[in-house]
Amino acid sequence: MALPSALWSQEQVGPTSARTKMTWALENNKAVQMIKAAEKGGYGFPGVVTYNIETLIATVRAAEAKRAPVQILLFPWAITYSDGLLVKAAAAAARSASVPIAVHLDHAQDEDIIKRAANIPDGFDSIMIDMSHFDKDENLAKTAKWVQYCHARGIATEAEPGRMEGGEDGVQDTGELEGMLTTPEEALKFVATGIDFLAPAFGNLHGFYGAVENIKLDLDRLDSIREATKGRVQLVLHGTNDFPGYIMSDCVKHGMTRCNVNDLIVYKYNKYIAENAGKVSLTTLMEEGTKLIQECVEYQMDVMGATGKA
Repeated sequence: MALPSALWSQEQVGPTSARTKMTWALENNKAVQMIKAAEKGGYGFPGVVTYNIETLIATVRAAEAKRAPVQILLFPWAITYSDGLLVKAAAAAARSASVPIAVHLDHAQDEDIIKRAANIPDGFDSIMIDMSHFDKDENLAKTAKWVQYCHARGIATEAEPGRMEGGEDGVQDTGELEGMLTTPEEALKFVATGIDFLAPAFGNLHGFYGAVENIKLDLDRLDSIREATKGRVQLVLHGTNDFPGYIMSDCVKHGMTRCNVNDLIVYKYNKYIAENAGKVSLTTLMEEGTKLIQECVEYQMDVMGATGKA
């Protein structure tokens, strides 16, 4: 849970004391604790992209049923669409759960949104500062600026060195920009900005691959990034649409901790809604849809090795 920003004002407590408190806050940040535990334990857990209340309820129920950690992922759309209400609902659900659940803002690509999100009381545990649509130098400079801003409010941070192709609902499509794979050297430049989590580009992409045979992951590259950044940041996985279980498991074996899932947990729900909307009651649609999402989240918890780790 993010701590109130007033606690981190250097004008109030002085620079040295503020740095000490900031370190304490990040060490006790729920997202940091969960991801470090996964890295140490050699397992992953889902970061569930959440657009509606059905997914929120299904995610919490799955975590409780499987005794597994999980993170609720919201895109900036959730802030603008719901005027922050979906964020508050997710944060309340995380606080009331009997297992570790954190709330993460994924792909915050607008600086005004980052500032707004970081100042939502008891809102986000972590924020992805995604400046990958800028050139490398500007990306690094903006990332460093907002890492400091978020850390001063007890919020952990994530960044994406390189650039993954494609887009998803709620994320700016970078299809017009050239995809760039992460190198160990570039990863270390982002580590120097102070980020807590790193989302490397190693052949993964946002959106759909079209077929399993089109998934071309450079695991040797991932290993080199992992070795270069070991002990300084934890690795998180993006771009998992179309991943079969064995590819997801391989990514966890190669050091991925939180693994973002989007279509993998709603494809059955989407099919059910398409086939039954207008034929059954809205409450039935929501209830049955929630069950289908929960089933998919539980499966991913098993695949990633998260089951029983809470």
